[in-house]
Amino acid sequence: MADGLAAVAQLLEASLDPRQNKQAEIALRQEEKKPGFSLSLLQITASATYPYNTRLAAALCFKNFIKRNWTDEDGNYKLQLDEVATIKRELIALMISVPPGIQTQLGEAVSVIADSDFWERWDTLVDDLVSRLDPANPPVNNGVLQVAHSIFKRWRPLFRSDELYTEINHVLQRFGNPYLALFEGLDGYIEQNKSNKENLTQGFTQLNLMIKLLYDLSSHDLPPMFEDHLSAIASLLLKYLTYDNALLHTDDEADSGLLEYVKAGIFEALTLYVQKYLDVFGPHVQQFVGSSWNLLTTIGQETKYDILVSKALQFLTSTAKMPEHAAAFQDQATLGQVIEKVILPNVALRESDEELFEDEPIEFIRRDLEGSDSETRRRAATDFLRTLAEKFEESVTKVVLKYTEHYLADYAKDPASNWKSKDTSTYLYSAIAAKGVATASHGVTITNGLVSITDYFQNHLAADLVAETGAHPILKVDAIKYLYSFRSIITKEQWQEVLPLLVKHLASNNYVVYTYAAIAVERALYLSDAQGQPIIAPSSITPLAKDLLEHIFQLIQKDQAPQKVQENEFLMKCIMRVLIVIKDGVVQLTDTVLQHLINITQIISANPSNPRFYYYHFEALGAFIRFAAPANPDKLEQALYTPFVAVLSNDVQEFMPYVFQLFAALLEANRSASLPDYYQNLIAPVLMPVMWESRGNVPALVRLLSAIIPRGSQFIIQNNQIEPILGIFQKLVSTKANESYGFDLLETVVASFPPTTLEPYFISIMQIILTRLQNSKTENLSIRFVRFYHFISAHDDKGYSADFFIQVTDKVQTELFTPIYLNVILPETQKLARPLDRKTAVLSLTKTLANSEAFANRYKKGWGFTCEALLKLLELPPLPISKDDIIAENDVDDMAFGVGFTQLNTVRPPVRDPWPETGADLKAWVGKYLKEADQKHGGRVAGFVEERLNAQAKTVLLSYMTA
Repeated sequence: MADGLAAVAQLLEASLDPRQNKQAEIALRQEEKKPGFSLSLLQITASATYPYNTRLAAALCFKNFIKRNWTDEDGNYKLQLDEVATIKRELIALMISVPPGIQTQLGEAVSVIADSDFWERWDTLVDDLVSRLDPANPPVNNGVLQVAHSIFKRWRPLFRSDELYTEINHVLQRFGNPYLALFEGLDGYIEQNKSNKENLTQGFTQLNLMIKLLYDLSSHDLPPMFEDHLSAIASLLLKYLTYDNALLHTDDEADSGLLEYVKAGIFEALTLYVQKYLDVFGPHVQQFVGSSWNLLTTIGQETKYDILVSKALQFLTSTAKMPEHAAAFQDQATLGQVIEKVILPNVALRESDEELFEDEPIEFIRRDLEGSDSETRRRAATDFLRTLAEKFEESVTKVVLKYTEHYLADYAKDPASNWKSKDTSTYLYSAIAAKGVATASHGVTITNGLVSITDYFQNHLAADLVAETGAHPILKVDAIKYLYSFRSIITKEQWQEVLPLLVKHLASNNYVVYTYAAIAVERALYLSDAQGQPIIAPSSITPLAKDLLEHIFQLIQKDQAPQKVQENEFLMKCIMRVLIVIKDGVVQLTDTVLQHLINITQIISANPSNPRFYYYHFEALGAFIRFAAPANPDKLEQALYTPFVAVLSNDVQEFMPYVFQLFAALLEANRSASLPDYYQNLIAPVLMPVMWESRGNVPALVRLLSAIIPRGSQFIIQNNQIEPILGIFQKLVSTKANESYGFDLLETVVASFPPTTLEPYFISIMQIILTRLQNSKTENLSIRFVRFYHFISAHDDKGYSADFFIQVTDKVQTELFTPIYLNVILPETQKLARPLDRKTAVLSLTKTLANSEAFANRYKKGWGFTCEALLKLLELPPLPISKDDIIAENDVDDMAFGVGFTQLNTVRPPVRDPWPETGADLKAWVGKYLKEADQKHGGRVAGFVEERLNAQAKTVLLSYMTA
């Protein structure tokens, strides 16, 4: 074992060396297949004989191992049960004993385990944590509280449910009172150690965690024991909000210290209490309003206070929303004070902002953009001002306009020196002009009727956009950002005028200016009017596209280092949007766009570091393939094969799901062609089980296989690859998470291979599906099975039918078809919601009534039931699906990247109707089909209508047949 441990430690050390890390990671992946690997990692993490970095690498590796291997999709353990038990037993004690950096990694692993196991499968955890708490020992408490926070913080974003409330109650019963006692004890400890820097720091580290836990434990409901001790809690919070001790001051002006974090955390908890528990917390609020006011009017401009100032402003904002507290701000003189003493100091540009603008432009942009600068003073001050304006629009507008005029006059005196005054004016004006919440897609959509968006732009900002020289770059950014923010308010005609100005600024030599121009152009191209027509006509962009794209590609590739190329996702998003807008206008630009996209793919494959950038990059490639491939299918298939295969052979995990989707889109663009040799070489690697281990690969691999199979069916038959494909179907259909993908693959197989080739496998296929239906049926599984039945039954052109399905089912078990048809197929058919699925079912049921021998002779009653099901499909809307089967669409800006699968919207698979010949009127088609079948079978159908249907069904069906 010791040798094994040393070998793992050596690999972990090698993984820290850029020259060896790829090989080391591959070797570690091999090691992790051995039993007890996770325990080896924990031993290395625990042992002080290894260097800190090796221990940290072991903790990181452990966390990632647990993420991948703790449970499967259905919640069953993937590790040996004794290994699971040992991890749970040892992890908490270990976490308490290791340094903070390692603690954080182990805390994330605890959080993953808690997600699946807490609390039913790990009901000893809270008692274990509580037993370790010690009022006199903050270093130990910090480890315990870190574990508690990593578990309880999971509650914050969750929706109310019985399971969640049961879990929270389980925790509160065991943890609530010990937590309060610890809080009181900590106060005493801090008092005793106010002159001992080391102990004081440990005490404040614990206080910081206590405040986070106060938030966690209160995030859904006010714990009863907190309500009983609310006055004591409030006085402790107030004490530490105004607490100061020189031993806790940081020397660095930029980095916040414990004092700032604790106070910011208190404001965060206060904001929660004001928003959710004002009925009981109300009497305590006023004292906090007073202390936040004092803090905001006396605190320095250093960036280390930014988080504290923004949280204090968020607290004031939430109190200003409450009518009983808003009144305090109503008086015009008070508003003047608030704006002068709190708002203005926090919206004015500081030296640190200018430094960021110059030295870290991409960071400046991310902080400044909507939603990404929630911790900045400017954003928090703006939100506060807007809340006041919502309550007292007229008086706030009046006061603010007085200040904007003052700043504009100051600027006019000496534009070169006083440019910051204009920046402040524009910021203030934008803040009160906008109402409601700005959206990612449309920016500000409602404005203050007391001001004019266009007047301010024309009188004060347009000149900065037009000027070739003289205007400070930050003022140019202000003008562009103003257009970007109010993009929905600006009319179509105004956009015609300003778009060329924005495009011109893409050529700026200032990083922030050209990036903001790209952001504004991209959003403007996205905008549409109430009729869904683009605000900027594609015809006005297509002539500019060649130069525009070339220029942005050059900006992206200015510095060829992988991290520099992918630094600026906003430029890549603009390229993506232009390609989406010009559609097949890209065909004449194919060669240059293709070259740039390949080059960028190859550079960033070496070191993927910005998930947003490469998401937009692959969406851009998707748009390019979608619009350029139909005209040049062979050219694109060949050119993109090499860079895409390099991604797979170099095991660039982050890119694989994207590349599989793009390969599929390339193949789908040229359906009638056979499969080129180089794609034939792709089949064997795609079928390897290791490819299917990563959950994020599954949807994309199914899509790729479904694109390969129709074009390569002959090759697959010759190479005996049908069995491995059906093996993948079997693996996918065995879990809830992947059952739909299993059926997608199966339907492609059935549609692409002749029945004679598949005949030997059909009984096994049916056994697999029916066993799963019997043992762990889900609503989705039933629906997919029913859809598959109709898919088989409707495809008489391929030699299938309802009778074929019945024969196969009877071979699995005699007379099995009857209960399946009556209990699953007929009732679930009405739940099919997608139009194509419903159409397939209509064809299936109609062809059964017309042609099935089994239903004519063996299932006479079944013929009537089938007819009733058909009429319901044609006459009634679909039954609702239970909500757990509905998947919400996400906007890319809300997505969590890097985990699992991200769908590329530009190459979503098109819905293809295999039966266009039915026309749009399905009732007419059914009537005609049954009439023809009746003639072919010598009046048999009409006879069954008379014998087997009730009067109502007969009337409806005959109305189709005689129409």
